Amino acid sequence: MHTVKFQGSKMKKQGESQCTQKTISLLSPLGTIQVSGCENGVHTIQILMDVAPAERSSGGPLSCVVNDSLAETSPELQRCVEWLQAYFSEPQTTGSLPLPGFHHPALQGDSFTSRVLQVLLRHVTFGKTVSYKRLAEMAGNPRAVRAVGGAMRKNPVPLLIPCHRVISSSGQSGPYMSGKGNHLKQWLLTHERQGGEG
Repeated sequence: MHTVKFQGSKMKKQGESQCTQKTISLLSPLGTIQVSGCENGVHTIQILMDVAPAERSSGGPLSCVVNDSLAETSPELQRCVEWLQAYFSEPQTTGSLPLPGFHHPALQGDSFTSRVLQVLLRHVTFGKTVSYKRLAEMAGNPRAVRAVGGAMRKNPVPLLIPCHRVISSSGQSGPYMSGKGNHLKQWLLTHERQGGEG
């Protein structure tokens, strides 16, 4: 089971000095991924969708190559990069890797969004999926199916917190990145199915 650090005490209010963030860019089968974080943890992961789906390699080794120097990068950011590299090359190994700490307001406190994302991270493991309805039940509010969808849209660290594993009750994959990344969600689910067959 993952032990996850949701850092909160060091966040500053707007107007006060912010933590010092660094952004690392990686080339992945999904296109460019930008990971931003500070010494306390990862703030965001952005999938830039700069590669057309047809250009994505369906065969051959998958990799995630760092574009930037990791020098002077926080241990949390380095841990995130290592996790992402393993996810694309040997996805079945990610369950045994330590996750970085997270340092984003959406993951702080006891908001419904934070609770849903934490439940998803802890209980929907590699190669598994869960419906929006079931995730609402797991988070303690069976009627909050729409709110679960909202929480998925607010997920600041996709891939690490696997919102791509949340599907509709009918078995359809459902939207990803507000519908613009549906093809990426399909790719990720297929990648995990194939990665678990090793």
